[in-house]
Amino acid sequence: MAEMLLNVKDLHAGYGRAEVLHGLTITARAGKVITVIGPNGAGKSTLLNALMGVLQARGTIEYDGRPVGLLSLEERVMLGMALVPETRALFATMSVEDNLLLGAYRQVRLGHKDSARSLGEVFVLFPRLRERRGQLAGTLSGGERQMLAVGRALMGKPRLLMLDEPSLGLAPLVVRDIFATIAALRATGVTILLVEQNARAALEVADYGYVLEMGEIALEGPAEDLAQDPRVIETYLGATRKKPSA
Repeated sequence: MAEMLLNVKDLHAGYGRAEVLHGLTITARAGKVITVIGPNGAGKSTLLNALMGVLQARGTIEYDGRPVGLLSLEERVMLGMALVPETRALFATMSVEDNLLLGAYRQVRLGHKDSARSLGEVFVLFPRLRERRGQLAGTLSGGERQMLAVGRALMGKPRLLMLDEPSLGLAPLVVRDIFATIAALRATGVTILLVEQNARAALEVADYGYVLEMGEIALEGPAEDLAQDPRVIETYLGATRKKPSA
């Protein structure tokens, strides 16, 4: 069985006095894709921001067997945690290649200076970024910006990659490509924590899933089991129950 890379217990987080997460417990094993689905306002983005150190949180956050709850965002990055935020947070006036090279910050700090090799690996995953390498990030399409945001995170060689709504605002064909990339990334050994409103696509690519509602875990289990759960089907997969015949 794969080692436990992320172990979160009794996590509380929010904004000011408004608590959004009420005692969450989640785990992620190395090399697996874990998804968190749920409606708008459930606390999915709050969860990722708390894990990354963007928000203060109470509870236990263990990464690779060590507590990281008191570490800064930069310290968590250096340990191999990476977050691709919903906003993508690209540098619009910089080229695609320069945005990617900024993502190699962790590798440079660790003394690994082969950025060219890392660039090549990202370009294999996202050939379109190679074609656009000299183009300003602000002129890219929505799908290309998402590819660039993921590619920049991968430049740091993270062990835990957290993705916040990667399909948001993208055309269906682009969404398909993004989720195909997530499936390909699993084969490289990186652990992925995927927050997503597109429950159907998320459960198809994930190994294990959590349903987050009102800041609490409502359901959890193997992704294929959640995809067959009547409550998940009715609420998140857009399917309707068949009416009994007369």
